[in-house]
Amino acid sequence: MGDSVYVGNAGKDAALDRGWLLGHFKDTDDPRHSEAVEIKWGLHPRGDERLQWVRGEERTALLVLISGRFRVELPGRSVLLQEQGDFVVWGHGVDHSWFAEEESVVLTVRWPSVPGYAVTQHDEARSPGVAPVQ
Repeated sequence: MGDSVYVGNAGKDAALDRGWLLGHFKDTDDPRHSEAVEIKWGLHPRGDERLQWVRGEERTALLVLISGRFRVELPGRSVLLQEQGDFVVWGHGVDHSWFAEEESVVLTVRWPSVPGYAVTQHDEARSPGVAPVQ
């Protein structure tokens, strides 16, 4: 089978690409390359937060809580995921942000995988006790 199969560990592989396991941003000869979908294994310490809201979203997203307590902020609504398996789905055009109320692991699936959404790690999140870069 060779190059058409990839076997990994979400926790270990996530550390290599800001949590992203699959999407358009992987090399085209990598089985994890996809223009249809993106998958992220998010490891978030307590107090980790998205500093800037995602605006003008063109994708649909599904976020599933694996462990912890995780809050997703949507326009006019706050969704608290607190039991394993709790999830939220939002469609394109829905702005969002998030906050880890406890150490959390979340699985995010977004589709389609659209180039141009990369943000710096500083813009994406800040862990507690880490001062923003000026």
